[in-house]
Amino acid sequence: MIRYRYRGSDPRHRDNEAVRRAMERQLPLVYLHGHVPGWYEPVWPVFVAHDDPSGLTFLLVAHDDPSGLTFLLEADAAAPAGLNIEAPARQSAEARRRYVTVEVQRRLHQHAFRLRVIRAYREQCAICRLRHAELLDAAHILPDRHPLGDPEIPNGLSLCTLHHAAYDRHVIGVRPDLVVDVRADVLREGDGPMLRHGLQGFHGARLEVPRVSQWQPNAAYLEERYEAFRRAG
Repeated sequence: MIRYRYRGSDPRHRDNEAVRRAMERQLPLVYLHGHVPGWYEPVWPVFVAHDDPSGLTFLLVAHDDPSGLTFLLEADAAAPAGLNIEAPARQSAEARRRYVTVEVQRRLHQHAFRLRVIRAYREQCAICRLRHAELLDAAHILPDRHPLGDPEIPNGLSLCTLHHAAYDRHVIGVRPDLVVDVRADVLREGDGPMLRHGLQGFHGARLEVPRVSQWQPNAAYLEERYEAFRRAG
């Protein structure tokens, strides 16, 4: 669940009281999630599910689609006061809330990962130096399903959409020494200027990496990913 800290340390602060009233009335709220300083993503609707004065926090649950709000509210209304939480309608609504909260958190983490990686790489593609942020992605070196595939800057590369797709599909690889390799069969193709200038021309190029050392790609991650590229070739 999403933890939202109290305003200050006084549980009776007027802002905390307002959130508490929203919980009592089950009113939908907008939650602004901060990714990096000055960048927020709105999540709507969220509901206040629990008040934790000892921890000075509220617990929020999120919904992914406002059009589905009717189902949740009707499920709550269908459960008479004092009815055990295991009532089918209430249980179904609670399970749905928990599921969508996890999905929203995953999306927020991925967006935060993208912003941090792109900023670390000075808002440019690490391969071709393209500087249009709307065309840049944060590519995982080790995929998020990997035990070490955390959404952290050393496990990311700022790549344009073309090079991100090529990297994910093992058309290009990045060696641990930060040199770009293009798959041998692709190097032999003759398919027009985009292939020549967009992919083949970067064979042997050196990756542009963050200036801050702790943000630079993890060499062990690059080596493991490069072995996957070699096997695919």
